[in-house]
Amino acid sequence: MAETELMMAARTVREKAYAPYSGFKVGAAILTVHGNTHVGCNVENVAYPEGTCAEAGAIAAMIAAGETQIAEVAVIADSPDPVPPCGGCRQKLAEFAAEDARVTLGTTDGTIRENSVAELLPGAFGPGHME
Repeated sequence: MAETELMMAARTVREKAYAPYSGFKVGAAILTVHGNTHVGCNVENVAYPEGTCAEAGAIAAMIAAGETQIAEVAVIADSPDPVPPCGGCRQKLAEFAAEDARVTLGTTDGTIRENSVAELLPGAFGPGHME
């Protein structure tokens, strides 16, 4: 399977990750419903809980650009198996993407796994719960 442009964007930004403590670099790319791509990489901090995930960084870039609707996501890491987003990032993705939005998870050696947002976070908490 050929690597998509979205996964290539995630692969490129992954190299910019700041991961001096774990050495585990992650890149994420978001395609919006308007066709724009926004990227993010993980940024570690010596106080581990203060770090930022790649997916959260890409979402922040999307919001800063004035967009709020995710059409598709790609995430890549150097791991034996594709690495899914953490629980917090799954909730963040569910905030801005439809349940059927595709999330492609990849490894640097080319292994790919595709999921929908709903598959990653079944029974997501959403705005309807706030009514």
